[in-house]
Amino acid sequence: MKHKILSIAAVAALSLGAASCSDYLDKEVDLTQQATNVFNDYDMTRGFLARLYDYLPDAFAPYNSGDLQNGSRDNMTDNSISYWSGHYYHSVVNDGFTANNHFYSTYYWKRDYPGIRGCNQFILNAKPSVIGNSEKPGDDNRLYDRWVAEAQVLRAILHFDLAQWFGDVPIVGDDENGTPIILDPASTIPGRTPCADVLKWVADECDKYKDNLPFRYSNEEENWGRINGAAAYALKARALLYRASPLHNPNNNTEWWAEAAKACQDFFTKNSQQSNPYRLYRTPDDDPNENYYQCFVDNPVLNNEYILSRSVWTTRVIEECLAPVGFQGNASSYARTNPTQNLVDSYETINGLPIDKDPTYDPQNPYANRDPRLEQTIFHHGSIWGDAYTNEERMIDVTFGTGIDYQALHGGTMTGYYTKKFVNNISWSSPTNSRHACPIFRYGEMLLNAAEAFNEAGNISEAYKYINELRSRVGMPAYSGMDQATLRERIRNERRIELCFEDHRFFDERRWKLFEGKTQASEKNEPYYKQVYNLYGVTVNPEAANVFTYGPADTYPVRVFNSPKNYYIPIPHSETLKAKLPQTPGWEM
Repeated sequence: MKHKILSIAAVAALSLGAASCSDYLDKEVDLTQQATNVFNDYDMTRGFLARLYDYLPDAFAPYNSGDLQNGSRDNMTDNSISYWSGHYYHSVVNDGFTANNHFYSTYYWKRDYPGIRGCNQFILNAKPSVIGNSEKPGDDNRLYDRWVAEAQVLRAILHFDLAQWFGDVPIVGDDENGTPIILDPASTIPGRTPCADVLKWVADECDKYKDNLPFRYSNEEENWGRINGAAAYALKARALLYRASPLHNPNNNTEWWAEAAKACQDFFTKNSQQSNPYRLYRTPDDDPNENYYQCFVDNPVLNNEYILSRSVWTTRVIEECLAPVGFQGNASSYARTNPTQNLVDSYETINGLPIDKDPTYDPQNPYANRDPRLEQTIFHHGSIWGDAYTNEERMIDVTFGTGIDYQALHGGTMTGYYTKKFVNNISWSSPTNSRHACPIFRYGEMLLNAAEAFNEAGNISEAYKYINELRSRVGMPAYSGMDQATLRERIRNERRIELCFEDHRFFDERRWKLFEGKTQASEKNEPYYKQVYNLYGVTVNPEAANVFTYGPADTYPVRVFNSPKNYYIPIPHSETLKAKLPQTPGWEM
């Protein structure tokens, strides 16, 4: 997947990645003999910065990673199950990895630190005399300062990414003289900094550099995908929100929540001052039954809700990975991300109530009169889908054993559901490619961050303002009259359904410590949407008196979570030996 701005990358700059070593923080971009050549040339300098964007996190990356992934990372959560037995996700869910072979520990450790090293090389070597740093109107004002700030915020993003996966990690930023640290085999490796301190460092880095960037680029056709000031504000708010959460804030220091709330408020204040502010995506006719779905498929590249996105991917791979398996032709779906009944049940009724609190909810007519995001996110039995222009439109049929969408040779459903979010309604007989982009930061998340932070800081009235703005897009009733604990539960539920399949749930489950105080057995008396260990689905049998029968998901009905081990993933064992770093608790070899 190529990032849009990579089209400017010079071949010489791309060749810098050829040299590498197997030592800690592998040198992905070796400048030892080439710094003068690269950074004395404007185009090569620009290309070097462009290549650093390859390291940005990307929720769509697994779809292009072959049979061992090709599904959403929500398959490691209570939101969905991977159909394919060979996927890495199952070993994460059942705690079947070790520090010697944990795929994600190797992937993130050996991706993020080379990216950080490249950022430090750019910050250290880029030259204002080459780039230019004059006062200009528009996006290129003080261009050297802007480019360096892009690299500095990217460096902070990669540290945040490491912290959410590994917890305590080495900070490789600037030394005591303010000089970027370039590690080599002779360097003294920084120790593992406590995760809460890493998150605070990330927030402080954003504060240093956010105002050296345009809050939003005026020419987004050219600069879409570049880190902007809004992304720095958003990263600061997310980092402080994570820091204030129970996993990192066991004594519930409300000052930390107040700091997170202030960071969110700063974003919204700055955003309101823009001539073209970020805002929730709405269709031209503001249709609550289309607003949410269209946000992710209606030209997601130039989207007023997307603050920063990693990918511009023109493909049909997303459709092939997610759509129901009955859609076949000159392209075929193998559909290996199956939403759980746990997730489906988390969608409220149209009355704004959980399904177990609303007497109008009918489990034999389960999809009627629900939060409109359910229909816009999940394919269920009876959903209408398919290209009408090529006579492919029909009802989804997941009837057990016989339904066209139940199971096929290479895919199917273990829960009775498929994922609709991000899926364009293409023709399978005459397939075309669509533009796809998954946000790293978007305005909808900022509303959720603010609602959570203000509620936890004790300002419930302010929390309502943000959560109700989000709910209004899909026509859901506004919240009011709740105590802090009740509103906390509703905000967390809102976050689950709004951000599903965007790489948030895995970390939210952990930072909220949802696994504590319950077991597979003890939680079974709770509604499905409150259970985190047991996974559920629906069996459809039109011949039975009750068409819909609810129960454990097929093949993978339970999850394993060992505390404190599974709050984080391990550092690769070989790296702990080379760098003499302590292993993540619970993962010691």
